[in-house]
Amino acid sequence: MRRALILLLTTAAVASGCAKAVEGGGAAATAQTAPPAPQAAPDLSPYFKDRPGTFVLLDLKTGRYLRHDPERAARRYSPFSTFKIPNSLIGLETGVIKDADFKIKWDRQKYPPHDPDFTQWWRDQTLRTAFRRSAVWYYQELAARVGAERMREMVDKLDYGNEDTSGGHTRFWLNSSLRISADEQVAFLRRLCLGELPVSRRSLDIVKEIMVHEETPAYRLSAKTGGGPLGEGRFLGWFVGYLEAGGSTHIFATHIEGPTYGSIRDERIRLTKQILGDLGLMQGGSQ
Repeated sequence: MRRALILLLTTAAVASGCAKAVEGGGAAATAQTAPPAPQAAPDLSPYFKDRPGTFVLLDLKTGRYLRHDPERAARRYSPFSTFKIPNSLIGLETGVIKDADFKIKWDRQKYPPHDPDFTQWWRDQTLRTAFRRSAVWYYQELAARVGAERMREMVDKLDYGNEDTSGGHTRFWLNSSLRISADEQVAFLRRLCLGELPVSRRSLDIVKEIMVHEETPAYRLSAKTGGGPLGEGRFLGWFVGYLEAGGSTHIFATHIEGPTYGSIRDERIRLTKQILGDLGLMQGGSQ
């Protein structure tokens, strides 16, 4: 699978180069070099097998998209903790959060510990640690301090998903009113990468810094997970972000379904990195 995907992409790149070389070569050159047949997009279905899910990839340099299950990629779901990306921007832009090291003390009475699988949540957090650990209470407290009206205005300003914050300003992104598709996740991250969001450069730089998920001499992977229940026996797992490698940036959004949260918690990351690696975009990453 990996060799086939890399070969296909390499062939497409060579074909593009040949097309440029023929331009301006006259009728003889055109006659001698027939245009290459269009290359089919890589088939990503073997990665998903019988598991519902989607993958969207945008090459920021060429503007080309690659999708698995385009219909599902256009369908909106709760963003869950992937909303921590815009939530961080909102906190910084409103001045509620000063910088990446801004600490909020954990209030045990207000946010009692309820999940033994997330023991790192139940302590004081900074913006940086809360993003990395995906500490829900920190971002709920951030939203409470921003306030319902300013939160509604900022989500609308950022043009994020369906922009619906009616589900309660401290939980509208947690399987509530806010919905976003994989296509829209990629569109939002594209604007973030290009500096086109209506926020300050400082806020963008701080959020880009805390988004770094993994970095090697060959690449930098910036991303955020998210996930939660869709219904009885159905859990959704997001992994969205962008990969910088070899002078190019590729933006991606993955989500998969599973019968338990544990079944998708690590798999959403592993699957994304496997696809990126097999496409020849990410080499030498930890699995």
